[in-house]
Amino acid sequence: MANGLERESGLVVIFSDDELSEMSGVKKSGDHIEVTCGCTSHRYGDAVGRLRVFLNGDLQITCECTPGCQEGKLSPAAFEKHSGRETARKWKNNVWVIVNGEKVPLCKTVLLKYYNQTSKTANGSHRSNNGRVCHRDEFIRCTRCNKERRFRLRTKEECQVHHDALADVNWKCADLPYDKITCDDEEERASRRVYRGCTRSPTCKGCTSCVCFGCEICRFSDCSCQTCTDFTRNAKV
Repeated sequence: MANGLERESGLVVIFSDDELSEMSGVKKSGDHIEVTCGCTSHRYGDAVGRLRVFLNGDLQITCECTPGCQEGKLSPAAFEKHSGRETARKWKNNVWVIVNGEKVPLCKTVLLKYYNQTSKTANGSHRSNNGRVCHRDEFIRCTRCNKERRFRLRTKEECQVHHDALADVNWKCADLPYDKITCDDEEERASRRVYRGCTRSPTCKGCTSCVCFGCEICRFSDCSCQTCTDFTRNAKV
């Protein structure tokens, strides 16, 4: 594989063609791969979805259990719960992908390689060279419809969007730049909102792994707000 394609394709390099060759529904993108996945409930049968595996260890599932299913961008734990799996909280064993025609648990594939590395890093040290290892998802309430909307804080760009929205006293659903959400869209269910992306526990209510009090990812030197100004000043000391 040419070096140019390697740099452009991201995870295409990390997971070799041989590692992915027997998996069903593989699609490759610049920053993630996507495969068919599912979770089996003895009562409801198989719930099928699309699993995205990102370079930074993030795992994201879009549920396709029924044609009209509205669940999107679920964590594996949330997908396991949504499927109706009776023995939940063991998503690494219960969520499967199809390898050579057989259902294989995620824990027995290469797909958790970077998720596990991220978890170990977070447990061993809460800071990376650029600041916090993880920022949990946050919510802001729309001033028009009064519904809470989720903000993912994985990158500096996503943190900037959340930061600007937090400062806007008139923020509304239509202001979200990356999700086409309107006030007519349903709010996330309460059972879904508890999942906020902490590396220690998906239902964490706030710990040192997922609550950041300021780092180079979520603070901005060109911003004049008090929190960014204080961080910039202290970082130079």
